[in-house]
Amino acid sequence: MAADSILTTVRQHLDIDPTVPVSLEPIGRGASGRTIVRVTTAGHEPFIGIHWTDERPDNDQFPPVAHFLKKARINVASILHENLKWRVALVEDLGDTDLHSLKDQSFEIRKPYYRSALAQLDKLFFTRGAKDQDFNPPFDAGLYRWEQEYFFDHFVEGLLGADATELRQAPEFQDLADRLGSSARHLVHRDFQSQNLLLKDGKAWWIDFQGMRLGRQEYDIASLVFDPYMDHPPDERERLLDLWEDIAEDRPEPTIFHECASQRLMQALGAFGRILAERGDEWYRPHVPVAARLLGEVTAGTPLEGHLAPLLVQAMEG
Repeated sequence: MAADSILTTVRQHLDIDPTVPVSLEPIGRGASGRTIVRVTTAGHEPFIGIHWTDERPDNDQFPPVAHFLKKARINVASILHENLKWRVALVEDLGDTDLHSLKDQSFEIRKPYYRSALAQLDKLFFTRGAKDQDFNPPFDAGLYRWEQEYFFDHFVEGLLGADATELRQAPEFQDLADRLGSSARHLVHRDFQSQNLLLKDGKAWWIDFQGMRLGRQEYDIASLVFDPYMDHPPDERERLLDLWEDIAEDRPEPTIFHECASQRLMQALGAFGRILAERGDEWYRPHVPVAARLLGEVTAGTPLEGHLAPLLVQAMEG
């Protein structure tokens, strides 16, 4: 169904006969309810076809958010054609090289791309949507709590096989959600990590931004600094924060920054647990102990440490 919808939309967009061969090559790991392919056909430059379902409500936000970010001069792929009735978008091909592919390179090689990504994040901080712009529901206490429940369900109980009752009842988690949810709100990407930053023309280009909403900017910064896929050592984290300070002329307040990192890492571990259980994609498994270790670091000495430490040790030991 997804491939048929993309193929029909491609033929309509290019106005080509059904007898003309069109190749659809699956790319990426995909995400919930989305099919992403590279489209090639004679006489045309390759481009990307995306089909999404209503499995995740934010999937429908991809086209309007893409147009909004393009207008704001954020580096995103141009939409070439869209068929919202069939939930299909045809977009510019940015290539396959993402920031994660440079993991084994020196920080100096990666630094220009981090600067590009963070400079755009700073620009987003000052960008406002139109009054009628329909973004996703904002990060409030309820959404932060949902992320925590996601962590309890899919990581603590699903992946570790532990009982999360005590964690659900612990007031410290709800207090964290309440604090973050009552804070100042600005637009955030929501999944600002190395696999969602493609590299082209010496710059970083954003993808998978359909979850964008109002929230705390520190959440995005923490997503990049405490990225389990990259596993930055402490000195590199400091260099990333130095880079951010050079761009924004400010540095995240440490307590809020680490609370946002805690929240983000719980969300990531919940996602890893769900992907491993439901999709069986073992590529994610080595990132579980990394994320657990990082979560242990950012919650050390906080009210969450006593609740999380035994579980995180279990995850790190495999």
